[in-house]
Amino acid sequence: MNLESSPFFLTDLLRNGGIKLRLTGTRRDDVLEELVGLIPELSGNAEARSTLLRALKEREQLHSTSIGDGVAIPHARNALVGLVQRPVMVFGRHQEGINFGALDGDSTKLFFLIISPTVTQHLAVLARLSRLLRNPILRKHLLIADKNEKALSLIQEAEANAQFRPAPTHSI
Repeated sequence: MNLESSPFFLTDLLRNGGIKLRLTGTRRDDVLEELVGLIPELSGNAEARSTLLRALKEREQLHSTSIGDGVAIPHARNALVGLVQRPVMVFGRHQEGINFGALDGDSTKLFFLIISPTVTQHLAVLARLSRLLRNPILRKHLLIADKNEKALSLIQEAEANAQFRPAPTHSI
């Protein structure tokens, strides 16, 4: 999917990635590694996974990507050219939650990792996802979704209800 020449929806990006409703890591770096493991395009490339994991850890050292309300959006500080051919988003949920450095001090349970091949795409996805995750009803329902398909449909429904217009070509 080329965000620079066509509209996009977060659920399309999530379909490019994966969903894991039972993250098991007890530390930030463990969860980051689990999330990176959900990216199909990187599954056979240990070097690419290592590069992304290193970039994510560096970003977390600058400032936590936990945005509060139990949500984190791990992402690299800059686009990682060559790692993926299209934007990818993965979703993971940690039942108990972990300390991810949220400013509100709450544990983080919902994780949305994003990776994009260009800065423009990266910012467009980050903005749209951030807006969507402000919805407390969506967050609540994602915490209790029992199947990957349910989580995907919740995001799709929330995106439709947010009345997102497909992003215009000139803004991405």
